[in-house]
Amino acid sequence: MFQLYGMDAAISKKYADVVLRIETELATASMPRVDLRDPFKTYHKVTIADLDALTPSLRWADMFDNMEVKGKFDYLVLGQPEFLKELENQLKKTSVEDWKIYLKWNLLNLGGNILSNNFVMEDFHFNSEVISGQKKIKERWNRMISFTDGYLGDALGQLYVAKYFPPEAKKKADELVSNLMAEYKERITQLDWMGEETKKKALEKLGTIVRKIGYPDKWKDYAGVEITRDNFFANLMSVTKYNYNYMINKIGKPVDRTEWGMTPPTVNAYYNPSRNEIVFPAGILQPPFFNKDADDAVNYGGIGAVIGHEITHGFDDEGRNYDSKGNLTQWWTSEDSAKFNQRAQLIVSQYNGYTVNDSLHVNGQLCLGENIADLGGITISYHAFKKTAQGKSDDKIDGLTPDQRFFFGFARIWAGNIRPKEAARRIIVDPHSPSMYRVNGPMSNLPEFYAAFDVKDGDAMWRADSIRAKIW
Repeated sequence: MFQLYGMDAAISKKYADVVLRIETELATASMPRVDLRDPFKTYHKVTIADLDALTPSLRWADMFDNMEVKGKFDYLVLGQPEFLKELENQLKKTSVEDWKIYLKWNLLNLGGNILSNNFVMEDFHFNSEVISGQKKIKERWNRMISFTDGYLGDALGQLYVAKYFPPEAKKKADELVSNLMAEYKERITQLDWMGEETKKKALEKLGTIVRKIGYPDKWKDYAGVEITRDNFFANLMSVTKYNYNYMINKIGKPVDRTEWGMTPPTVNAYYNPSRNEIVFPAGILQPPFFNKDADDAVNYGGIGAVIGHEITHGFDDEGRNYDSKGNLTQWWTSEDSAKFNQRAQLIVSQYNGYTVNDSLHVNGQLCLGENIADLGGITISYHAFKKTAQGKSDDKIDGLTPDQRFFFGFARIWAGNIRPKEAARRIIVDPHSPSMYRVNGPMSNLPEFYAAFDVKDGDAMWRADSIRAKIW
């Protein structure tokens, strides 16, 4: 990247060494990914004076002034104090000239995918080909759709929803959410390992979960954004300025609980613990996850399991630390917490035994929250499905029983291909298990799956009853 910027090979190598040294030392001081999943370890309420004490070499008030946020807040939440301590150490021992090199690199790195084609291809070569094994860059039109979605998501979202998400699809998806919520309430009430005090608060939290389906009730208008056909970089700067101002203008004001954290075309979903909300964009409410014209088995196995997954995030090892109002607090009794952790440990041990590329083990602790949610999601969705007319019947479709279609519907949403390099990278950085184990892991804990396919001791997915995990 430095050579593309115009420097000769020798200077570029020297500069690269400077960047790598600083990056490595800052990375070493960063919190491990497993610890980052513990909200109590990443919540540090601090003032500007506290920041000044951690990093005397920085003038935080001046920086906030330059960021146009000075005087808009009394405190902020610091995630990693040890990182700032190492930053102070680096500020003292690293020369100003080296910092200029490092900052120049950051600008080149951030702009790598939006500059001229030689930068774009080098950015792709390292970040996609070397790191992930991708062989070919996406077509320009495909990349531009991603840019449009990322920068002008509500504008694109309106077009997407009008074409691909009719009102009847939203209505049916909302009904599925209601059925899953009702099933979850019943399951919590019947838990044999949770005490009444914790159950009462769990039901309160469940009953106050906000649902967002398809698209937001109000759209951003992007007033002031200028888009032209002949200046891509200027377009990005214009919308970046808008999005930055939109963000900082929220400081000091009441939380807008109607706001979405994903764009409508996104094929994903999320649970936000601080707002106690579940969100399902229109992009994921499409086949194979959801089809308004499909039978219940397929939809409950697909989007039903996703809905249950997101609800369960409110009660996984991380989300369970937030109460019904989204406050970080310990609302479980110590006895119930101990029983929960004992059951969760079965999931950690199970996934620690899974591997990719023959020898790389899944980090069961890193993926614990997602694995709890996967198991909870398919468990709740299955029992909700069994309350439908199809779930109560034995009628076959295409030679498959309703239960078999349910489990096939679940397996299908995780079908895909991945290159070995990317699989190895995700083992280190991704809190989700590999797709294969997001299917085989949860289902090998369910007796209903064993019955549906006559799974017996000695079969590949058989697990002894004593080590099968069951939480929700």
